[in-house]
Amino acid sequence: MSVDVDKPAEPPAAPPPAQPEPIKAIPVRHYGRWVAALVVIGLLALLVKAFAAGKVNWGAIPDYMFNPDILKGLRNTLWITLLAMVIGIVLGVILAVMRQSKNPVTSTVAWFYIWFFRGTPVYVQLFLWFNLGLVFQYIDIMPIYKDEWSDFMTPFLCALLGLGLNEAAYMAEICRAGLNAVDEGQTEAAHALGMSHGKTLRRIVVPQAMRVIVPPTGNEVINMLKTSSLVIAVQYYDLLQAAQNVGRDSGVVVEMLILAAAWYLIATTVLSIGQFYLERYYARGSSRQLPPTPFQRLKAKLAGPNRAGGAA
Repeated sequence: MSVDVDKPAEPPAAPPPAQPEPIKAIPVRHYGRWVAALVVIGLLALLVKAFAAGKVNWGAIPDYMFNPDILKGLRNTLWITLLAMVIGIVLGVILAVMRQSKNPVTSTVAWFYIWFFRGTPVYVQLFLWFNLGLVFQYIDIMPIYKDEWSDFMTPFLCALLGLGLNEAAYMAEICRAGLNAVDEGQTEAAHALGMSHGKTLRRIVVPQAMRVIVPPTGNEVINMLKTSSLVIAVQYYDLLQAAQNVGRDSGVVVEMLILAAAWYLIATTVLSIGQFYLERYYARGSSRQLPPTPFQRLKAKLAGPNRAGGAA
């Protein structure tokens, strides 16, 4: 015998919630930006008009762009920049370690070196190296080399010492700041594990300090490239000297100076790109997600509409 049990009636289904209207965002109008853009465009147009109306032979610039003398001066500029930075970086690291030494003699020598080379202009230092023959008439390294100072101190060597030794004083302070940025607990932990002071610097401190050292070092490389134009004072054949010689011989002096400026801009642009990727490399441990590079942003913009269309 079966008994029917009445089931309670199911409540009626609730109507679906009303969809909110899409928000129509109205961007804020920045009238100041438009005014500033118009002012900048106007000033730029006036500047272009002034240069176009000037008595400048613009056709001479591309004609002499790859002139053999200009390219030789450019190579010498890049070469002296590279060698001077190598001397500056190596000697700067040594001076930074000496400056932090507990030995009073070592730290005092490093402090005096930095004080002298940072306190005198590099232009003056170039002249001092060039005229040290008044003090040292001969350079005598008994079993190796002996010659008169005027023959020994060539324009290349004078430029190299003047730029490299001056740069070492600035790199010493940059390296010292990077080393001080590393927490002292890292050094104490390394010493507790039995690592020597030198090994602690190489394996623990310096790799972490590079994140602080690299950005100002990149700026110093770019600055060295431009500062190398001062070596014209000691008769070293660089880009500026080449531009002046070509301009004097061909009668287009101002045009060759503009050409030299263009080559400096090209070189500094390449160095700036290298600095960007080097900073990005050493920033891997400090940021969970690195910002996209310009090429990655461009690729994302180009691929954005295609992805959106495929998803639709």
